[in-house]
Amino acid sequence: MIEGGADMIDIGGESTRPGTQDIPVEIELRRVVPVVEQLRRHTDVPLSIDTRKSMVAEAAIRAGADIINDVSALRHDAEMVHVAASSGAPVVLMHMLGTPATMQCNPHYDNVVANVYSFFQERIEFCRACGIEQIVIDPGIGFAKLVQHNLLLLARLKHFTQLGYPILVGTSRKSFIGHVTGLAVNERLPGSLASAVIAVANGASIIRAHDVPETRAAIDMAIAIIEAEKEYDA
Repeated sequence: MIEGGADMIDIGGESTRPGTQDIPVEIELRRVVPVVEQLRRHTDVPLSIDTRKSMVAEAAIRAGADIINDVSALRHDAEMVHVAASSGAPVVLMHMLGTPATMQCNPHYDNVVANVYSFFQERIEFCRACGIEQIVIDPGIGFAKLVQHNLLLLARLKHFTQLGYPILVGTSRKSFIGHVTGLAVNERLPGSLASAVIAVANGASIIRAHDVPETRAAIDMAIAIIEAEKEYDA
C-alpha cells in the first residue's frame, strides 16, 4: 500500500459492514495489536486504528498507532473519549445511525445533509469540551444511508468544509456503487475512482480505499486540475 502511494494505513479487526455483530474485545486485540507492532517497526507512515472499543484503541496506540478511527464517533464506548484525550491522538468521527447490525434497517432523515451536519456540530462540541482538538469528520458513506443519501452527501460534501475540519470519505467498492452501475464488488473500481475524485473536488482531504495505486493516480490527476484552476484565478 505504501509503495502504491498510501499516506496512511488504516487497521481494523472488527468488520462494521451492514448486518455484522460485535466481536469480543479479546479477539479484536489479538487481530490488530501484532499488526500495528510489526508495521510500526517497518514504517513511519501514520497508522490508524479502526475500532469502537477503548481497550483496543489504547493497546493499539501503545503498540504504535497514531490515529483513532471510530465509526461510532466515540458513542459506542464511554471510555473512548478518555483514551483519545489522554493520548492526544487525532480522532476520526464518523456519522452512523444505530449500530452496524441495525443501521440499514430503513434509515430515515428529514434532510440527510442537514442532519449529518448537525450531528457533527454536536460531536465536535463534545470532543472539544473533553480536550480533543485534532478531529477528522467522515460522513459515513454506506453507513445507515440509502443510495440517494450517499449520492447527495457526496454532491454536497463542500457544505461540510464549513465545520473547519478535514473530511475523510470512504466509498471504495460499496454497495451504492453496485446499485448505480449494476456491477459486482470486484468490478467497482471505476465507480470507486469516480466517487473518490468527486469527493476530493468537493473538499475531502482523506480518501479511504482498497485499490491504492489506481486511487492515488486518480486523485493526483484531480488535484492537478484543481490546482491549475486556482493558479489561473490568481
